[in-house]
Amino acid sequence: MKILLAVDGSEVSTRAVKHVITLAGQLASPPQVILANVDIPLMQRAAVAMGAKAVEAYHAESARGMCKDARRLLKRAELDFDEEIHVGDIAETLLKIAKKRRVDLIVMGSHGQGLIRGMFLGSVSTKVIAGASTPVTIVR
Repeated sequence: MKILLAVDGSEVSTRAVKHVITLAGQLASPPQVILANVDIPLMQRAAVAMGAKAVEAYHAESARGMCKDARRLLKRAELDFDEEIHVGDIAETLLKIAKKRRVDLIVMGSHGQGLIRGMFLGSVSTKVIAGASTPVTIVR
């Protein structure tokens, strides 16, 4: 089984990691876990002012921080994993990774921003559910 595990460094994404670890213990053979982190791009004006190398360093440091706990928990659970680190639209990028890697399940946390905010801004989890061709587990 291939599981795409999306993390953003939040408490709810840590719960998603723990859910995958629990699920892995219930499977006949260990799953192939793809740890994914997608950082949103900086505003163009900020990116231009910083310069390309600084922007690249910023996103690399951001990804390190957002994946740190997930890496630690997966290693402690002795689960092997690959990493996909990207910058872009979060939902769109996760769906592309899922399709490219032919995953069987997407697991991600939901921050539960609320119905009204979700209607105006759209939530990442809602967009992933709507666009996914594989099952999606949302952890809260």
